[in-house]
Amino acid sequence: YAYCGSHLSQKAVDGVYSLRFPDEGEGDNTGVVEPSWTLPWHTPWRVVIVGDSPADVVESTLVTDLSLPSTVKDTSWIKPGRASWSWLFDHDSPQDCTKLKQWVDLAAEMGWEYSLVDANWDRMKNGTIHDLIAYANGKGVGLLLWYNSGGPHNHVSEKPRGLMAHSEIRREEFQTLRRWGIKGVKVDFFQSDKQNIIQLYHDILEDAAEAHIMVNFHGCTLPRGWSRTYPHLMSMEAVRGEECYSFDRRFTTEAPIHNVILPFTRNVVGPMDYTPVMFQDNVYRHLTTYSHELALPVVFESGWLHFAGGPKEYIELPAAPKSFLKAVPVVWDQTKFLAGEPGEYVVLARKSGDSWYLAGINGRDAGRDVKLSLAFLGDARCTMTLITDAETPRTFESKTQTITGQDMLEIPLKPYGGFVAVLTPSK
Repeated sequence: YAYCGSHLSQKAVDGVYSLRFPDEGEGDNTGVVEPSWTLPWHTPWRVVIVGDSPADVVESTLVTDLSLPSTVKDTSWIKPGRASWSWLFDHDSPQDCTKLKQWVDLAAEMGWEYSLVDANWDRMKNGTIHDLIAYANGKGVGLLLWYNSGGPHNHVSEKPRGLMAHSEIRREEFQTLRRWGIKGVKVDFFQSDKQNIIQLYHDILEDAAEAHIMVNFHGCTLPRGWSRTYPHLMSMEAVRGEECYSFDRRFTTEAPIHNVILPFTRNVVGPMDYTPVMFQDNVYRHLTTYSHELALPVVFESGWLHFAGGPKEYIELPAAPKSFLKAVPVVWDQTKFLAGEPGEYVVLARKSGDSWYLAGINGRDAGRDVKLSLAFLGDARCTMTLITDAETPRTFESKTQTITGQDMLEIPLKPYGGFVAVLTPSK
């Protein structure tokens, strides 16, 4: 039932866009460009989302609505959550059990459900993966493991490699992970939208479901509504995320505007593993303020939220932002677009249980005042904890006050700044 991934051609001759199939060289020249099939067979939906306001686009669930219903009957083992992640802070850390324990400790301290062990964990020193599993179990932290999807479709050397592309080997590996108590996998470097690789995504998801293993795809295609059909698909990359601070000097100046485009575009079509909230500079510094970074877990949506920073930058946070990161959900009951314009700024409100989480970010180097209607609260009276930028870009300011649905919330956004607010019903 797989098709190839397609997109609109960049060039619109006489104002007419054409549909473009994958390039011949994708996947190291493996697979064919044009899809083929035997009947019965269904071609995929072509989706265009339009509306009278940005809210119609940002709040749309059309992509998942058009996808097939869940094929997973028992979903009790599927648990979205937050995860510590060592690789961006220290690229060699997945090969060092001693270092990885620091990120397990971080997850335990912050109340996050998981810790992700990235590439080359099968070459670990100062202990084995089994030592780390035992340590994480003792801390109440679930582990997620990285895998190379190759296969002949990539020549990336990072390991484990050669365990995902062939069905029998893949199924055996997933069953092994289940015995170990591993909660999920991050599978990387697909590097093709040809039909054979689109089919590989489906095969991985089906086999993972049998073993009760959750999945995150990286180096991958855009989300295509599969999270409805396979609810254990927690997230997909398909975005220039904060790892770009490690290897692309242009990301320093591009990121603020990039961040205020994504809620109107990429994140509309499905979960996005941007790996946010990096307070310290990586190879290249960030212009975004601390409150801009703090807002990203609400502005962006992902079933797994991988925090990009190191232990110290979270453990030593002031009380208010630290409490926020300990409690921020990844599962939302409702999303509302409150204000914004692509490339300028954006403010969203997301509801989890009885609480509303508001977050806004500014993509420009000039400040702006944002006025927000709280009419969506109805007659509710709420206690609001508001965290904003202080006088300098890398400091926080917080306050608590009572608000109602009749109030207007006025927030000054600093250049490249942001804010978060948590609204809970007053007792």
